[in-house]
Amino acid sequence: MLVRRIAALTAVTAFAVAGCTVAPEARPDTSHPVPAGLERFYSQELDWGSCVGYRHREEALSRLLECTRIDVPIDYDHPDTGTAQIAMSRIRASGDKIGSLIVNPGGPGASGLNTPANVANSAVGRSFDVVGFDPRGVGASTPAIVCNSDAEIDADRRDLDVDTSPAGIAKTEQEERDYAARCQANNKPEVLEHVGTRDVVKDLDVMRAVLGDPKLNFVGFSYGTKIGSDYLAAYPDRVRAMVLDGGVPPGADPVEEIRVQLVGFQAAFDNFARQCAESSDCPLGTDPTHAVARYRALVNPLISKPARTDDGRGLSYTDAITGTQQALYSPEMRGMLTTGLRELSFGRGDSLLALADYYDGRRSDGTYSNMDDAFNAVRCADDPPVTDRARVDQADGEFRKAAPFMDDGRGNGNAALDTCAFWPVTFDRTEPKIPANVPKVVVVSTIGDPATPYQDGVDLAKAIGASLLTYHGTQHTVSFNYGVACIDDVVIAYLVDLTVPPEGYSC
Repeated sequence: MLVRRIAALTAVTAFAVAGCTVAPEARPDTSHPVPAGLERFYSQELDWGSCVGYRHREEALSRLLECTRIDVPIDYDHPDTGTAQIAMSRIRASGDKIGSLIVNPGGPGASGLNTPANVANSAVGRSFDVVGFDPRGVGASTPAIVCNSDAEIDADRRDLDVDTSPAGIAKTEQEERDYAARCQANNKPEVLEHVGTRDVVKDLDVMRAVLGDPKLNFVGFSYGTKIGSDYLAAYPDRVRAMVLDGGVPPGADPVEEIRVQLVGFQAAFDNFARQCAESSDCPLGTDPTHAVARYRALVNPLISKPARTDDGRGLSYTDAITGTQQALYSPEMRGMLTTGLRELSFGRGDSLLALADYYDGRRSDGTYSNMDDAFNAVRCADDPPVTDRARVDQADGEFRKAAPFMDDGRGNGNAALDTCAFWPVTFDRTEPKIPANVPKVVVVSTIGDPATPYQDGVDLAKAIGASLLTYHGTQHTVSFNYGVACIDDVVIAYLVDLTVPPEGYSC
C-alpha cells in the first residue's frame, strides 16, 4: 500500500495583460563562482518561443506562456559525458520587474510548465517573470524517464495485488522486479543515476543564473518543498525569497511518511463523510460513523468483478481506491467523488475511473504521461530502499490501521517489498544539511492536508528556521490555487517586499 505525493492542483487560469512594457531580456548572472567545466551551462542565453509541442495535445498550456529548453549536464561531476534538456515556461512580469520567480507544483514526476498560469494571476505577476519547469526526466524535459508502455500501465492498474499468501507476495515482488528491469532496459544508467533531487537542485541554480537573477525567488508545493529546502542547504547565499507550501521535512523516514500520509487521507475521508452525511441521498449514508463500512461494501465487490464503464475498460478495485484518493486532495473534487460512489452503488464506475485516470496521467486517447515512471525513479534515487521484510510486514499492519477506508481486510502480517528494493542503480543518499544563518523563508502548512500533513510543515519550518503560516482547511496545499486571501496576501507581501509574516500566523 503506497500513497504517491502528487502535485498541487494547477488549473489553467487565463488573464489579460494590458498596457505593460516588455522589459529587455536579462543577461546570465555572473555574480557567483561557477565550478570548473560548467561555464557553458551557466552562460547560456535563453531563446523563448512558442510552447507548441511541449505538451500532449490534450494537455493545453496557457496561451500566455512562452517556452524554451536549456542544457544541463546529466552528471555534474563529469559534465562532458552527456547533457539533458530542461523544459521551461514563462509569463512575463506585467509591471516593474524584481526578477524571476521559479515555481514547482510537486510530484515528483509532475510537469510544472502550466504552474505559472496560476501564480502569475496575482500581484506576483506584476513584479516577477513567473517561470515553470519540468524537472529532469519529467514531461517535456529530455531524456524523459519511461519504463512502462501504455498497455503495460493499463494492465498494472487491473492487477489488484491483494493476495497476501506466500504465493501472492512472490508474484507481486516478481512484478516489481520486472518493472525495475524495464526501467533499466529503457533508460540509460547515467540518467537513472542522476534523476534525484540532488541533481534537480543543481539544475535549479543553472536556471537562476541563465534567467539573470543573482538570487533565487522560488515557490515549491508538496515535493517542490524538498527541491526548495535542498537548494537552501546547497546555496544559502543565493536565496532572496522562498515559499514552501505542503512541506516535506528533511531526512524523513520513508515508511513513517507513508503512515503519516495515510492518517491524513483517513482524516480527509472522515471529513468528506461528515459533509456527505448532511444530504439524505449520501451514498455512504447519513451516519458518518458507518461511512467506512459503507464505503468498503461498495468497493470490495470490485476485487472479484470490475464495475461497468461506458468505455468498456471497467472500474477495477485499484482504480476505485485511486479515484477516491484523488478526490480527497481537493474540495473541488468531493462532488465528483459523491457522484462516483453513487454510480458505484448502481454498478457503474465512470466517475471514479475518470478520477483515477487523472491521478495516473491517462489521456482520452489511451496514452499516459511519464509521471508515474518519473515518480518511481526519483523516489528510488532519493530514499533508501526498504528491504527488511519484518519492517515491511509491520508497516503494512500500521498502514491498514492508519487508513481503514483503504484496508481491503485481507492483511495477514505479510507484505511485498516495493519497486525500490529491486532498483537497478545505487545512489549516494547523503541528506543535505541546512547551514546556520540561512535567509528567512516561509513555510505554509494546512491543518487538514492529506498528502503532506500539517506536522510535516511544522517540522520543515523548524528544521530550516522558517516562518510558519498555518491554514485551517482540508486540502493539499493552499497558496495561489484556491483564492484564499488570508494566505495569498501574506505570501505575496513576503515575495514582493520581503515582509516576514508575524510569528504564529494562522487563518
